[in-house]
Amino acid sequence: MHRLSSSFVLGYHGCDRAVADRLLAGEPLKPSANEWDWLGPGAYFWEANPKRGLEFAAEAAKRQGSSIKDPVVIGAVLDLGLCLDLTTSSGTAWIRIAHKSLVEVQKIAGKPMPRNHGDSLRRYLDCAVIKRLHGILAEMGQPTLDTVKGVFVEGDPVYPDAGFRQKTHVQIAVCNPECIKAIFAVPPSQLR
Repeated sequence: MHRLSSSFVLGYHGCDRAVADRLLAGEPLKPSANEWDWLGPGAYFWEANPKRGLEFAAEAAKRQGSSIKDPVVIGAVLDLGLCLDLTTSSGTAWIRIAHKSLVEVQKIAGKPMPRNHGDSLRRYLDCAVIKRLHGILAEMGQPTLDTVKGVFVEGDPVYPDAGFRQKTHVQIAVCNPECIKAIFAVPPSQLR
């Protein structure tokens, strides 16, 4: 965990137009708390990628029972604060510790370890590890995490035999709502 990243980043959140209108009017963003959320509980943003945020909302709108009917994307100015950055050696060291602790906790409780789903989207184990890290920090009397940041390699290869994937992105889960400094409408020119 660190405070080494630049002070502010731009993040993008795909959602329904009615939600976007409420957010732009000043209503706070409701954090996600699904048991499969990749980076644990928080408000999710795509770093510097408004098109991917809009693509996500459009994909979600196609799912049965989705609350997204009219997909849009909003932007946000984010202060990463105390960030668990999974692109760094220290970040991965912390989650290795949390995983080891989770294994011990589950064993003592006689419960099986959570498992990530084969679709790469429902990440029950990863979420449980991040949540365990939050617990470890609290037990140690350490400051709580403001954000969690990770790179996710996703989608089809960009070209045959490519190491690059079409939907690879950096995602940020904002745990501390005070780190969302501003919400703004995304200009159409950023979505081309």
